Formats: sequence, structure tokens, C-alpha cells
Amino acid sequence: MTRLITHLRHVDLAVPDFDKQREFYAGVWGLTEVATDTGLSFLAAEGSPEQYIIRLRKAEEKRLDLIAFGAASPADVDALAERLGKAGVQLISKPGELATPGGGYGFRFFDIDGRTVEVSADVAPRRHRKIEPRESIPVRLSHVVVNSPDINATREWYETHLGFALSDTLGHPRIGEVMHFMRCNPQHHSLAIARGPHVSLHHISFELRGVDEFMFGTGRLLRAGVRMIWGPGRHLAGDNTFSYFLDPHGNTVEYTTELEELDEDTWHPSVHDFTKPEVSDQWGTANQIDEVITRESFNDVDRGVFVAPPV
Repeated sequence: MTRLITHLRHVDLAVPDFDKQREFYAGVWGLTEVATDTGLSFLAAEGSPEQYIIRLRKAEEKRLDLIAFGAASPADVDALAERLGKAGVQLISKPGELATPGGGYGFRFFDIDGRTVEVSADVAPRRHRKIEPRESIPVRLSHVVVNSPDINATREWYETHLGFALSDTLGHPRIGEVMHFMRCNPQHHSLAIARGPHVSLHHISFELRGVDEFMFGTGRLLRAGVRMIWGPGRHLAGDNTFSYFLDPHGNTVEYTTELEELDEDTWHPSVHDFTKPEVSDQWGTANQIDEVITRESFNDVDRGVFVAPPV
């Protein structure tokens, strides 16, 4: 099947305390607010051509509004919409002009777990800049990880309908597969699917310029009093660094860098034993993974399942 998805664009969150969330992402986290509307904030990464990588929406209940991916052309958007429609996937909207910053042409649909997914093309690139040495702010959005009660069904859905490929899997000797790393381009993963008790957001990851900037950023957040639940360390799957923090609404957010680029023609997926310390953290510098980290990563039950966001 021809892969029509090119990359991850943005992740949209709904939150009750809009002002507090906005202050966090536009402040200490290092994003730039580029547009606002009533109860909406669009936040960009200085090094990214994407118009925005996080959208915040004021709402009564916390939820994941949507995950947005890019396509190469409006023709690919139409082709994907036709393919999904024929396969019985529930479309929220038909392809059309987008009213969000940068415009573009796209549509929305529900994935197998009821998350809203958007795919778009022809979004105007944002004027961005090169991040300077030791500048400890996100360059771009790296990846998003979601919780699913049936990770194999979710993995198969993304492979079958959106053309994602499996890069690696984390396994546990007793409970089996606990995370699938999925790619839509040579980056090791743009999406990962974690085993969880309910459908929810696991974490959103932001790419820093390099290891030095990653460490400066980790330290800056710690000095600002942001709660770090795990890190700093370096994963085996994807070979990327990690420092996991909590945003004001309890969503896990990650600073990372140096995520592996694969040769897709020769790459073969592996299953890594999650109980081995070097799989979670090759460096051995992070705190050991425990029930607190796991519980925070499960997040709250997502109230937005099979409910399209109002905007």
C-alpha cells in the first residue's frame, strides 16, 4: 500500500485551566504563541516550519482533541479520504479548506480507539529559524505516544489504513508486548502505541537541538520547579534521549534529541525486553521506572473518545 502520510504536524489538547496551560507552554516549555482565538492558543516551535505544533483549547474537561499528520498533496488527502471511506472508517469531515493558521486542505476521522485524527496538505510553511548552540528550546515536535487497551489492534489499524510501519517493540516476559514504535518516514517513530488500561494520551515529545541543549533544557525546567518524573536518560529503541515532565494538567511531556533515522529498505524490527535496565536507559543515569511513572503515563481516561472536538 502506498504511504500517503508524510510526518507528524501537531497535537491538540483541551484543558479546563486554559491560562495556566498556555503560560506553561509559551513560557518555561519554550514554545511561541503565534495565533489566538476565543479559548484557543496556537503554539509553534522556533525551529519548525509547521505553523504550530501544539493547540490548546479551553474546555470543561481535559482531553486529547486530535493528532494531525501531513500529506504531500491535496490529491493524496483525497485519495486517503476515499480509501478510508471505502474501508468503513468513520469520517468526521470531508476534505476541504482548513481555517487554522497556515490554511491548507484536509479532513478528520476517528481511529480504531476513537481518537480524532487530521490529515492535511498545502499548509503554508511558517518562517522559522536555526536554533543556536546552547539554546534550550524545542526545535520541533518529535513524536506522540498514545495508550491503548489493545495495542496490537491499534498497530494493525495504523499499518492497514495509514501505511505506518513497525520499527521496534518493547516486550515484557510476563505481560507480552507493551509498546509498538511506528514510523511514517525514516524517523524511528512519529507515533508509538503503549499498552494502557484505557484510551488516553501517554506523552508528547519535543526535539531539542542536541545533547547539550537537551541537558540545559532539562536543568532549566528543574530549576523552574517543573516536576520531572523520569530522566535524564537514553532509550535503546530509537536511541533518543529522554527527560519526562508533567504539564499543569498532568499530561506527560518529553524533551528529547537524536532520535534514530532508519534505512527503511534494510531495517528489521526487534523486540526489546523492557525489564532490562539498559533497554529503558542505556546511560544508566535516569531514576528506575516505577509505579509512579507508569501511573502518570497512563494519564486520565480520555473523555473525547469518538467525540469530535468542536473546532
